Amino acid sequence: MTTLFAFVGALVLLVIFHEYGHYWVARRCGVKVLVFSLGFGKVIYRKRGARSGTEWVISAIPLGGYVKMLDEREGEVLPEELGMAFNRKPVLQRMAIVVAGPLANFMLAILLYWVLFMHGVPGLKPVLGEVPSHTPAAMAQMHKGETIIAINGETIPSWQELNWRLMTLALGRGEVEVEARDARGTVLHHSLDMSTLVAADLDGEFLDKLGLHLDQPALLPVIGVLSEGGVAKLAGLRAGDLILRADGLPVQSWSALVDVVRTHPGRAVQLDIQRGEMTLSLVVIPQAVAESGKTIGKIGAGPKVDQAAWQAMVISVSYDPMAAFSQSLKKTWDTSVISLKMMGKMVSGEVSMKNLSGPLTIADYAGQSAHMGVVAYLGFLALISISLGVLNLLPVPLLDGGHLLYYVAELIKGSPVSERAWENGQKIGIALLGTLMVLAFYNDINRLISG
Repeated sequence: MTTLFAFVGALVLLVIFHEYGHYWVARRCGVKVLVFSLGFGKVIYRKRGARSGTEWVISAIPLGGYVKMLDEREGEVLPEELGMAFNRKPVLQRMAIVVAGPLANFMLAILLYWVLFMHGVPGLKPVLGEVPSHTPAAMAQMHKGETIIAINGETIPSWQELNWRLMTLALGRGEVEVEARDARGTVLHHSLDMSTLVAADLDGEFLDKLGLHLDQPALLPVIGVLSEGGVAKLAGLRAGDLILRADGLPVQSWSALVDVVRTHPGRAVQLDIQRGEMTLSLVVIPQAVAESGKTIGKIGAGPKVDQAAWQAMVISVSYDPMAAFSQSLKKTWDTSVISLKMMGKMVSGEVSMKNLSGPLTIADYAGQSAHMGVVAYLGFLALISISLGVLNLLPVPLLDGGHLLYYVAELIKGSPVSERAWENGQKIGIALLGTLMVLAFYNDINRLISG
């Protein structure tokens, strides 16, 4: 129920902001708005505004909404109302009305990030763990215990920001300048080469490929959590079990257990465990899972975590109102740019289409973020709002960006595009969006099946 309410609440808020952007600018431009609808399908509530004449509607399917304006192309218009018809307005006003929806989504994201940055965003200290040899980080002379201070001159306050900043730079795949501080306080400068990254690395934990790992509290090989229906639980493992050996090899840390499991997809692994005063042997067969272009094993188990040790790693990043507003603008811009770049690389085949998510995945993320708290949920709303704004600005017929494309053509040629061009564009738009929806649903269902 939390997932359902979080998902529906997110949709309602984002749709209201988007459509109200269209509505508000249309009214400012003197266009008569006939219907403002939240949702599609069967109408369950309607009320007509006394002054505006707009019919405010709530429909049964909350997967979107629309604003219907007076337009001669969609019905007969009374002579005395011709001046309020959308199609009679100057092309620049029509462009402003169309772009207002996506802009409203960007404004919502800026507002949400502004609130978050003033309140404080929790994160983990950007301290490096073990740096594997022969990785780009090792080649750059980076070592365990260093605290990352800046990337290309931009301050890095948390590990999450480090991940985000390198993700944006990974799409360019060049060298980045890393400023760090060692345990003695000495400032160090490294040149990190990211040219070894390939498109498949962006589908998974690309920081692993660079040799960058968070310095984490030592995790003993003790079972903490088990997935319902997972391999580990079905094999008889229980929370609190201490793993002594895996395939006859001594296991002294959780990462050592993970290494064995990952390298045995679909193959039996014998685990010697201590449960209270007893010593037992169990056999698990790790589930084969595709990740970053290769097949690894997973058993659906997590470690027992020392909460106090982890809490010592947590920091809260906050800013004064002016700095927070500047950060919110930057975050919204960076997120929009990386979204466009990822879309472009998906179209060119450089990045897998598996990164495309549909409503089931979005609903899952909505529920997870809501369980994590208000800060996480607001961050989720900001991210989805940006995604909605970027998506609607794509030059695809049926979307706001497609209409903008028509109006730009009208500006250039001095007259509206032909009805035939509109009709052909609609068909192309329906085909493209239909294909994207099918692919997104396929990815969602595939994620549910594979876990």
